[in-house]
Amino acid sequence: MRFVDEAKITVKAGKGGHGCVSFRREKFVPRGGPNGGNGGNGGNIIFKANSHLLSLYDFRLKRRYEAKNGQPGMGSQCNGRKGEDLVLPLPVGTLVFMRDAEGERLIADLTAPETEITIARGGRGGMGNEHFKTATMRAPRFAQPGEPGEEFELRLELKILADAGIIGLPNAGKSTFISRVSAARPKIAAYPFTTLVPNLGVMIDDFDPDRRLVLADIPGLIEGAHEGQGLGHRFLKHVERTRFLIHILSIEDIDDADPWSGFDLINEELCRFDSELSGRQQLEVINKIDLVTPERLETLQQRAKSENRTIFFISAKDSLGLDELAAQLWQMRDALDTHAPLLHLIEAENDTDDDIDADIEVIYTRE
Repeated sequence: MRFVDEAKITVKAGKGGHGCVSFRREKFVPRGGPNGGNGGNGGNIIFKANSHLLSLYDFRLKRRYEAKNGQPGMGSQCNGRKGEDLVLPLPVGTLVFMRDAEGERLIADLTAPETEITIARGGRGGMGNEHFKTATMRAPRFAQPGEPGEEFELRLELKILADAGIIGLPNAGKSTFISRVSAARPKIAAYPFTTLVPNLGVMIDDFDPDRRLVLADIPGLIEGAHEGQGLGHRFLKHVERTRFLIHILSIEDIDDADPWSGFDLINEELCRFDSELSGRQQLEVINKIDLVTPERLETLQQRAKSENRTIFFISAKDSLGLDELAAQLWQMRDALDTHAPLLHLIEAENDTDDDIDADIEVIYTRE
């Protein structure tokens, strides 16, 4: 499936139907009064969050959406039918921005499935001539026209919703990790920036299939990511939409003089991009322990213990230490408020990055 995280569209609600000019004409009522019916209201444009959609790709293929117009009124006091509403499904996690004379502002954040928001309201139908009859004007020969519907230019932006975001330097083994704990199959290779777009994986409890934990493999971050280096802004915005973080560092990137500097570098980038991210719960993981001697591994473990630093040492390739880490992930997930949405509302941002098309795969774990 094509993964597109941004699209620009135009929406136009339906126009109200015109009121009718009509008079009662029957055999024994040659000069009956006015009986023109009202026009129907135009249809609304409604956005609805759909948890089964994964991208905004369809909105890149079609840019303009219009609801149905209301039908005009008819004689014998028959009112026109209301125009049918146009309901557009959007992926959960979509932000809707509206552009007006004052700039761009956030008008909707679809963080919960089945959420419905009326974006553009249909025009009101015009009143028929029967409404304009007065004591001095017994036969009004005019009716009210229907009003136009609202029309807006919108920018849709999708930010991935996940329980846990997997972050780290390039080539830390994040994709291998997500491929081991879920059934996701991202591209894996022994060079930096193998992953260029987020990948999603879902962990399912073996004893309760309805208990799930969504993981987002965020592409590798580098120094200067908060300034946009290495597509940093494009990647960091997805970190905002996670409840907690899994920070993976390759043991190949560890300097014995300052072994945790890799963690500190990425944390500094997170803080500079959004200070709120510095307080996000985080699990520190050192991967690829199969590449070092048991003596060096023991030294690093003892140093972490002496500094009261909880670090999980794993080998995603050989599935070493993954059971203990998975148990901690479930514990952190259960400690959060399960009744709240995955994410808090995010304030409007002026993101001017160019659009990026890429591939994303969401696969559930095998039972």
